[in-house]
Amino acid sequence: MSRVLISINAAWNVVNFRAGLVRALVADGHEVIAAVPDDGALAAVEALGARVAVLPMTSASTSVTGDLSLLWRYVRLIRRERPDVYLGWTIKPNTYGALAARMAGVPRIANVSGLGTAFIRETWLTRVAEMLYRLGLGGAATVFFQNHDDRAEFVARRLVARDCVEVLPGSGIDIAHYDPAPWPRADDDAFRFLMVARLIRDKGVTEFVEAARIVRARHPQARFALLGFLDVDNATAISRAELEGWVAEGVVEYLGAAEDVRPFLGNADCVVLPSYREGLSRVLLEAGAMARPAIATDVPGCRDVIVPGETGLLCAVRDAQSLAERMIGMIALPPDTRAAMGRAARAHIAERFAENHVISAYRAALARAIQ
Repeated sequence: MSRVLISINAAWNVVNFRAGLVRALVADGHEVIAAVPDDGALAAVEALGARVAVLPMTSASTSVTGDLSLLWRYVRLIRRERPDVYLGWTIKPNTYGALAARMAGVPRIANVSGLGTAFIRETWLTRVAEMLYRLGLGGAATVFFQNHDDRAEFVARRLVARDCVEVLPGSGIDIAHYDPAPWPRADDDAFRFLMVARLIRDKGVTEFVEAARIVRARHPQARFALLGFLDVDNATAISRAELEGWVAEGVVEYLGAAEDVRPFLGNADCVVLPSYREGLSRVLLEAGAMARPAIATDVPGCRDVIVPGETGLLCAVRDAQSLAERMIGMIALPPDTRAAMGRAARAHIAERFAENHVISAYRAALARAIQ
């Protein structure tokens, strides 16, 4: 079969979001090489059947010298490994990695899993990102997007050819793995809201905290928890001091980061994601699979998952008052109605976002790229 070089900006991302795809490619007989930074998850990547090629990478760096060095590392890696196809996720693998593959004549498949800060705020960085995407994605065999808005924006900006783009249902979800049955909620009177995200402003963390203050004034028994990585390499990262201030105030709890989110989702009454924009929210997929209703912003990548009034609720973006109103509305729902909303969410995720749909799309793209 073929040698497939995959690259992403974090090894844990492969383990948590791409494991099913890697196992499927290995089972199909492909040799899979994972070019990822060493973030402590290399052994777990190897356990999936991939061979690891350690590739240092800093996600948020805008250093010209550092980025040229990364491009050179990709060039050397591709010369050494001679892959039959290159498959990338996240901005630097989709630009520098894809550009190195293009220079070597290696067919490329890219997954633009979200537009990120560079497109949420139009700055000089947006122009740089556009240039890099044109170089990396030009002539690609397939470019996957996770929602139609992102696809349309890239086509409109002429960053990618219209005839090579497809929309995937996110990274896919293993419904059997996210079985809600073994994860009962705590037996008390507290209504629990849970936000699972990297602690950056673009995820709507500050709106979540402000909404929690508003809701607690009317429902003091309600609890609000944050689960996710702190000290994130991102220009909009929440500082440790700011988080500690919120915890000391008593407005939110911080649960740290976790490799397995299921116990936390299982103990939540409602999952909240007030993000400014997503590719296709993995957290909302996981929440729905766990039969938990969700509240999310009416933005690309969130509204694609939620069926308003049936599987969850949508609120205005960057609007803590709107979010608080939806939270209060969720608390007011009869328990049986919330439970029915959760069941509808699980059925919706199983029908539209199951992992096997995603794996089938990648298999077809690989077959086209290496024919």
